[in-house]
Amino acid sequence: MSISATNPAPHPMLKLTNLNVSYGQSLVIRDISFSVQENEILAVMGRNGMGKTTLFKTIMGLLPAQSGRIELQGKDITRERTHRRVSTGLAYVPQGRMIFSHLSVLENLQAATNSATPQSAFDEMYALFPVLHEMRSRKGGNLSGGQQQQLAIARALLTNPKVLVLDEPTEGIQPSIIKEIARTLRKIRDFRKLTILVSEQVLSFVADACDRILVIQRGAIIHEEPVGDMKDSAVRKLLAI
Repeated sequence: MSISATNPAPHPMLKLTNLNVSYGQSLVIRDISFSVQENEILAVMGRNGMGKTTLFKTIMGLLPAQSGRIELQGKDITRERTHRRVSTGLAYVPQGRMIFSHLSVLENLQAATNSATPQSAFDEMYALFPVLHEMRSRKGGNLSGGQQQQLAIARALLTNPKVLVLDEPTEGIQPSIIKEIARTLRKIRDFRKLTILVSEQVLSFVADACDRILVIQRGAIIHEEPVGDMKDSAVRKLLAI
């Protein structure tokens, strides 16, 4: 009798298990567990001070986990240094964007690459974000907030990540650019087969860009649902708690 081999279930692209993070004696992230699948765009929503940025910094290794586990494609990265996480496939656009204001757009992009990076990689970013090509010689500090955000995302994409982590990408950006960034994120996901994790408070952006939402309150998940099932009024109440 022959025994047929079964294919193991694929690992989630990013998986957090029972993650706890503290500032001193204060527990900020409380036993959080969730997974993000390949090609999925997941929004983590919550009011300011609820733990979103702390969670993202811990995923990137900028803050230590007190306990729990972080996995990227099944590999435990919980104790890896930030640069090792980046080389493994994580890219981070922090709140405030953190571009180099004294460098040109092109120089900002080059800062994420090396001499072996082909021109086609830059051309791809210019195709995704045409304004960056128009302003490639302009200093980053002279760009609008929306243009700086596009630059920060393009710079992160040049590291060829498997998971793109965005912290409050719509902060300080006008509504028309918010819709443009939402469309571009879906285009990036579809073209690159990329997984995207985003913290956000703007419901219209989440509805346009994301597949699923988590709502956190005081460092714990209190709600989860597909964006297609999301009712604005119910989610607004959760964000107001």
